[in-house]
Amino acid sequence: MSWFFLLLGIVSEVMGTTSMKMSQGFAKLIPSIFMFVFYGTSLTFVTLALKKIDVSIAYAIWSGLGTAIIAAIGILFFKESFSLFKLLAILLIIIGVVMLNMSGEAHGTETASSYVPIEKNGEQ
Repeated sequence: MSWFFLLLGIVSEVMGTTSMKMSQGFAKLIPSIFMFVFYGTSLTFVTLALKKIDVSIAYAIWSGLGTAIIAAIGILFFKESFSLFKLLAILLIIIGVVMLNMSGEAHGTETASSYVPIEKNGEQ
């Protein structure tokens, strides 16, 4: 379920960033409102995903795939420039996310996040 939450977080983040572009610097009300709603939704889903996915893995996937998808949306729908260099950069982001996913204990399993309590004035 955590991976599903992460996927929903990515989709929400992409919708929020697209709304940001469509808001034209807060000049359009509805896309401006959607931007805040989608970013809030995204952070909520990513927070739920972090219950069982390591933060380094979740954040790399969330930010990396979000960046790659937004770059593609910018090129396809907002007529932003395209170059082989930009394509290579997007592919490197995706490769980096895949490599990070394949490393260590993240390969094929969900792990419970652990934390170390911080002592405060000699107390835990």
